[in-house]
Amino acid sequence: MADAVRDRLLELFRSRAVAFGDFTLASGKKSKYYINSKLVLFHAEAVALLGEMLYRATSDLVFEAVGGLEVGALPMAAACAYRYHQAGKTLEGFFVRKQAKEHGSKAKVEGRLNAGDRVVIVDDVLTTGESCLQAIRAAEEAGAKVLRAICIVDRLQGAREKLAGYDFQPLYTARDLNLPAEGA
Repeated sequence: MADAVRDRLLELFRSRAVAFGDFTLASGKKSKYYINSKLVLFHAEAVALLGEMLYRATSDLVFEAVGGLEVGALPMAAACAYRYHQAGKTLEGFFVRKQAKEHGSKAKVEGRLNAGDRVVIVDDVLTTGESCLQAIRAAEEAGAKVLRAICIVDRLQGAREKLAGYDFQPLYTARDLNLPAEGA
């Protein structure tokens, strides 16, 4: 059965986010394509669709907060928190800095994340899964329990294996975008 929300968000990623050429990814790996999620994640329709997809991917859980590593997780956590608000449920958002600030609170985790909170970690595009694991570790160091890790696109280059100890659920894979899974 067709899913209009899933299909439309996928189409937005195909048409807006994928570029071809020679790229070096955040993981350090080389690639013939790049998925620039920011070209989708700040689009009004995509934010609503993503919020719905994240709601569906987490509605079986009882949790207090959603977040992940800056920058990709910021619009994702906001979209998810807004969708939960629409459903009449309270949900906090947070993000993990790649490096703690040298001023102000000097916090590595921004937003409300309390010891004992059950959380969902989100990330936009995963290659090796290292960025997601970094966010997981920061949440766990803050005393949170990670229930699930969700990414928008898994490039199929090792993230699932790196996150094997967690409930990892990509919304899409490189195959869904008609892209090759380059050498893992």
